[in-house]
Amino acid sequence: MKPLSILVLLAFLSCREPGKKDIDYTHAYTFTGRIAGLDEGLAFLLHRGNGNKIDTAEIRDGVFVFTGRADTPEYCRLGFLNNGNMDFCCNFFLQNGKLEMTAKPDSLRDDAVMITGSPAEDEFRSVRRQLAIIGDMDQQQKTFIKQFVYAHPSSYVAAFEIQQAFGVNPDAKEIDSLYNRLDTAVRVSYYGSLIKDILDKAKLTDIGQPAPDFTQTDTAGSDVRLSSFKGKYILVDFWASWCGPCRRENPAVVKAWQRFHPKGFDILGVSLDNNREKWLEAIKKDQLPWTHVTDLNGWQNSAARLYGVRGIPMNYLLDKKGKIIAKNLRGQALVEKLAALLN
Repeated sequence: MKPLSILVLLAFLSCREPGKKDIDYTHAYTFTGRIAGLDEGLAFLLHRGNGNKIDTAEIRDGVFVFTGRADTPEYCRLGFLNNGNMDFCCNFFLQNGKLEMTAKPDSLRDDAVMITGSPAEDEFRSVRRQLAIIGDMDQQQKTFIKQFVYAHPSSYVAAFEIQQAFGVNPDAKEIDSLYNRLDTAVRVSYYGSLIKDILDKAKLTDIGQPAPDFTQTDTAGSDVRLSSFKGKYILVDFWASWCGPCRRENPAVVKAWQRFHPKGFDILGVSLDNNREKWLEAIKKDQLPWTHVTDLNGWQNSAARLYGVRGIPMNYLLDKKGKIIAKNLRGQALVEKLAALLN
């Protein structure tokens, strides 16, 4: 090869767009999506682990590109705005690197979207496939996740799955063992912090602990303090007018109240409503005769946050001194517990 030809080749290989620099994928990501048949529109990227921040990217000729930095793998949700219609589709793990997605506009769902370039996403999909095989068998799913956590303590996906599977009505000892199995870097991550918050509140509301006191407003606009019920067995019942399972459970709770209220049992209903009229209407329609309170802040209800409530219906049974003696009693289980205490 002639010297001039070598110089030309070297110049060609070193050419890049003016002002552009090579991307260090250890500290940044590009996420390129190609959607066959969706030529234009707007793509949205919801960062669930980063304050629910939303990034946007224009879709041009079926392609969109997001760039940024993910200090740790993030669980994100992708959505699109096309012809005025918003459609959130797949959830996935975003991390630094060169990520690519391919999809069709009529199948923008988790199982139909292909995302490459994110090892955390590959791991997440593998776990989800295994959970899908197990199905709705709650205990078997939890057993699988425990095994995964113990085998992959450095996995951010493991932290995500812990708070997903064990976050509702958590057992403090169970959460503690899983949390402490995780590597330090994972424990201080976003989902590690969520697990720590769940753990702290599970310990605070564990059986045998004094029930955390709180004050909220009743249906007449007066402040009611939980500790004012001491001297009775009291069920702190978290519910909401919009919660179907709560409304279906209410008849059983009413029967328990009617049977045991004359013997020293009472209920304090704490609503996660944010609409006062609907809250009052549900109390009247379901004929709930006990004291009801709320701060009308929905899931941000201060008492629910204090107790770490992440799913309703949820309840805590307190003894006459205000100590928690049982949790999440449903139907006949509530009747049997009260019968043992009050008959």
